[in-house]
Amino acid sequence: MNWARMALRLGEPLLPLGRRVPFAVQRLVLEKAMARLFAAPLAEGAFDLLDGRWLRLEISDLDMAWCLTSDGKGLRVASRAPVDVCIRGNWREFLLLASRQEDPDTLFFRRRLVIEGDTDLGLAVKNLLDGLDPEDLPPRLWQVVQGLGAAVRG
Repeated sequence: MNWARMALRLGEPLLPLGRRVPFAVQRLVLEKAMARLFAAPLAEGAFDLLDGRWLRLEISDLDMAWCLTSDGKGLRVASRAPVDVCIRGNWREFLLLASRQEDPDTLFFRRRLVIEGDTDLGLAVKNLLDGLDPEDLPPRLWQVVQGLGAAVRG
């Protein structure tokens, strides 16, 4: 068994515990991680499409959700907001999307990921994320994400 399959087997039962983490801690971790991971696209204005608009990401099987917007200084996270669009799916689908193990259009076409609300905004966000270069991520992080995605894809 490779490291990624073992990590999934050991880690999967712990994932639902994430919803017990206080939202203030989730927000702090997410905002700092996004600021670091998306530093170049944020500086280039790639996320300006979220200025004054809200995206809700829901991980259905973990009963977790976050609302995201851009305020010109970075991406901000809230527990509730007047959302313009919601992207919903299970954690495995989001991992497949992030690791590029599945084509995003296939995930949406097969309704494994669902966009509700302002679909134009949802598709713009999907295209923005799909257009990001994984080579801009820390190499070890990208290796881990790819390995976990490959293990989920099986």
